[in-house]
Amino acid sequence: GEVNAGDIDIEGLPAPEPVEPTKGASLADHVQIGFSYRMHFEDQWHKVRLSHISPGRTFFVFTRGKIPQAVAASSATQCTSARDVAEHADIIVLMVPDTPDVEAALFAHNGIAAGLTPGKVVVDMSSISPIATKTFAQKINALGCDYLDAPVSGGQVGAKNATLSIMVGGSDATFERVKPLFELMGKNITLVGGNGDGQTAKVANQIIVALNIEAVAEALLFAAKAGADPARVRQALMGGFASSKVLEVHGERMVKRTFEPGFRIELHQKDLSLALSSARALGVALPNTAMAQELFNTCAAHGGKAWDHSAMVRALEKLANFEIGQKLD
Repeated sequence: GEVNAGDIDIEGLPAPEPVEPTKGASLADHVQIGFSYRMHFEDQWHKVRLSHISPGRTFFVFTRGKIPQAVAASSATQCTSARDVAEHADIIVLMVPDTPDVEAALFAHNGIAAGLTPGKVVVDMSSISPIATKTFAQKINALGCDYLDAPVSGGQVGAKNATLSIMVGGSDATFERVKPLFELMGKNITLVGGNGDGQTAKVANQIIVALNIEAVAEALLFAAKAGADPARVRQALMGGFASSKVLEVHGERMVKRTFEPGFRIELHQKDLSLALSSARALGVALPNTAMAQELFNTCAAHGGKAWDHSAMVRALEKLANFEIGQKLD
């Protein structure tokens, strides 16, 4: 759970040289930006592509794990703690696995909050509880700083190609201030509403994706057991109203049996847990979301926590005692 670096003397760390903004440049061209990550650091780093790091843009990075060679070789300054990042950067971006990790990154000893001064912006790009997000935002606001929740969708391909969808919660003014940075990471960038609304949109996204995976898995399993070629069925469906990104990408995974993770089942389990706990608090029934979670739980029970979430099909295959691609007797 802890994401701070502990008691580390950072007195000797040289301060960055001030950068004068060029006339007509957007804020993202001259602002000092900090990144605090805990997981999949290399994939997250691709969200701000190395090709975009110019002499007028200063980056500070911190992760508890090993910093990838591409990052170490860049112009980014490696920091010793999340607090260190916050002390040097104007905009601090964090992405960690779950709600407790964000809380620790922000408020633990040597966390981000300890390094903030008024006027800075904290951007949480993790996928966490919308309810907790509102509390975190209030605490950061009390320090004279602004807060955006900005979870993303688009997977590893979107991260590496800077085509992510970014769902943002926060004030209009803060969104406009940070938008040039978001534009280095994604294409579909939407201010959904106030703090917490970005996380709510991400939870809704994960509900839709999970149920689409389940629908595609059922359809292809049905077709295969009926004796049809699931690859050709998928091809036929891609031209009709059933076409979707999930059918295109994950349907192919199911047919080809390629379940190396792009997005791990255990992470989608976490997101659906957020959906179900939030729905319980709101008094909303999400019966199909609960079913999708049980299918993920089945995969996890069979050693599949690290499988790609398209491997949900394996739980349905267990129930059918038949695998897509299996030859009929």
